[in-house]
Amino acid sequence: MSELLFKQFELTRGKFVNFVGDLEEGIADIQPNGFNNNIHWHVGHVLTVAEQFMFGFPKKSTQLPANYMQLFATGTSPAAWEGDVPSVQELIIQLHDQLARIKEIPVESFNQRLKTPFLGQETFGELTNFALFHEGIHLGQMQAMKRVINANVN
Repeated sequence: MSELLFKQFELTRGKFVNFVGDLEEGIADIQPNGFNNNIHWHVGHVLTVAEQFMFGFPKKSTQLPANYMQLFATGTSPAAWEGDVPSVQELIIQLHDQLARIKEIPVESFNQRLKTPFLGQETFGELTNFALFHEGIHLGQMQAMKRVINANVN
């Protein structure tokens, strides 16, 4: 099971990072009408939420700066950003680093039951699947945002 999860994480994360890496300069910071955030926020959000799901950030993981919760947690917005905001390129590096750490998770961990079920997920493996689902949803949002931005530019 875990080998399949690792392969799926590589595929999903690869598509996510390639999409972001191929964006034209400045596109990631445009918030199109009808959207609550911009692509830059989505990149940080996916990184932060995956760190929460996979490593217990911010209580059990110090791999990301603590202010990422104020910048990228659910319900936050780039309109409220203050202080040091990481660049999209910095977030991409952290996404690569995070994937390497995910691939080091011991296989037996995926069968462990969660102390408290989360949105119907009862094991760490199920939560990992949910993290992949979450990442895919945000990739779709970013793709839609890019289309809207490009339609308004042309």
